[in-house]
Amino acid sequence: MDMESLMAQAAELQNKVAAAQENLAKTVVKGIAANGACIVDMTGKYDLVNITIRPDALAGGADAVSKIVADAYRDAKQKADELIDRVMGDATDGVNLPM
Repeated sequence: MDMESLMAQAAELQNKVAAAQENLAKTVVKGIAANGACIVDMTGKYDLVNITIRPDALAGGADAVSKIVADAYRDAKQKADELIDRVMGDATDGVNLPM
């Protein structure tokens, strides 16, 4: 493979990855805990967008609220991880750069 072709492939990959990262920054996933008592909105770049807590969830006290927020965050992070794997996998699919 010649250097010019290699550089073109690298540029194509860079463009695809940049577009994928831009897409991830705009895509929001929802983490849900306690049957919707807490919802965490997070981008595919792990930016926290919003936390919603139903008023009835507050009755359980600070420890219960902390637990459901953490559970919703973990759910959102897992969904963001899956989104990242899918989007970045699509962006790099078919690009074979020699190592």
